[in-house]
Amino acid sequence: MRLKAIIFILCLIAFGVALYFFVSGPKSSDPIEYSAKNSDPNNGEYIYIAAGCSSCHVAEGSENKYLLAGGQKFETAFGTFRAPNISNSVEFGIGSWEFKDFYNALKLGQDPDGQHYFPAFPYTAYSKMKDKDIIDLWSFWKTLPSSETPNEDHNLPFFFDLRRNVGVWKSLYMSDEFIKGDQDRGTYLVEALAHCTECHTPRNFLGALENAKWFEGAQDPSGKGRIPGITVQDLGWTKDEIVEYLSSGFTPDYDVVGGKMASVVENISQLTAMDKELIAQYLLRIK
Repeated sequence: MRLKAIIFILCLIAFGVALYFFVSGPKSSDPIEYSAKNSDPNNGEYIYIAAGCSSCHVAEGSENKYLLAGGQKFETAFGTFRAPNISNSVEFGIGSWEFKDFYNALKLGQDPDGQHYFPAFPYTAYSKMKDKDIIDLWSFWKTLPSSETPNEDHNLPFFFDLRRNVGVWKSLYMSDEFIKGDQDRGTYLVEALAHCTECHTPRNFLGALENAKWFEGAQDPSGKGRIPGITVQDLGWTKDEIVEYLSSGFTPDYDVVGGKMASVVENISQLTAMDKELIAQYLLRIK
């Protein structure tokens, strides 16, 4: 009986290990055809701005919002993350990537070798991006300057630094479905491109968004202060007031945007008046 029990336990362990490697392994995507001739770099630049790529990947103090040298530091409960160089440098950036590598980074949160990116990179939102927008973004991306700035390592404690574990996290929490509405333009702008919920929605102990508390505010990832809720009840602004804030950074009380949100408004302010209205309309639906 003891031998049977040992064999059973060993079988369970073997099954658990096999399941772990299956769930945590890299995923594959359907091949997407890329053609520079059929892409629109102008729309790609618009997507670049709406998605806030420069907010994290431009070095602190840099005035060039297109030089994606990386280096910004983000302190969280899971350790300190550093934004990587994603310029067109072949040695330090993504200059050697093909389109499929760029596509899989956004859609699957994986590097060209199939390793998982940590979800400090908001691919859980970018996974909802339209293929055409990713194609256009890639065409624009190839026009950006190169930076030969070396990357700095993340500073994460053991277990949280194991990228394989992120595969399990993705299987539990990553979805390309929209949370608050169909794929209308406003939902797409807020939930996919601008990834507003990444900061304004609380997270559980594993760092996953608590969708039942959508936009109800959250602890600042650094542990210092709180990011405000922006539901109808929390914000209490009209559509015009929201649009004004997204355009100028001024609140109805004549306060001015600050902190990390300043770079967000800097980007959103460059969107069309219609897109800013659609963002406002989306926010006014969240109760």
